[in-house]
Amino acid sequence: MPFLIETFDKPDLQTLRLEVRQQHLEYLDANVDILLACGAKLSDDGETASGDIYLLDLDSREEAERFIEGDPFHQAALFDEVKIVRWRQAYLNRKNTL
Repeated sequence: MPFLIETFDKPDLQTLRLEVRQQHLEYLDANVDILLACGAKLSDDGETASGDIYLLDLDSREEAERFIEGDPFHQAALFDEVKIVRWRQAYLNRKNTL
């Protein structure tokens, strides 16, 4: 069953996020086989990221924890909080998948 990971950045670390962004993107590319979707949470003007959402196809919470701990954003201590929950896919690409 898939997992949803939601991260929340520490305040005032936009510069750090930008510095580590390329490494983060390379990490995502290296793990594309387990990514259902992911992306940054943005301010209303679309200019500032404040965290991320990942939807991962994994079998266990431990695998989800290992994934996020390996993310360069996590390793750079960007995150203030990380939430991991099981997720049931109901719609994908505007189609009911139940």
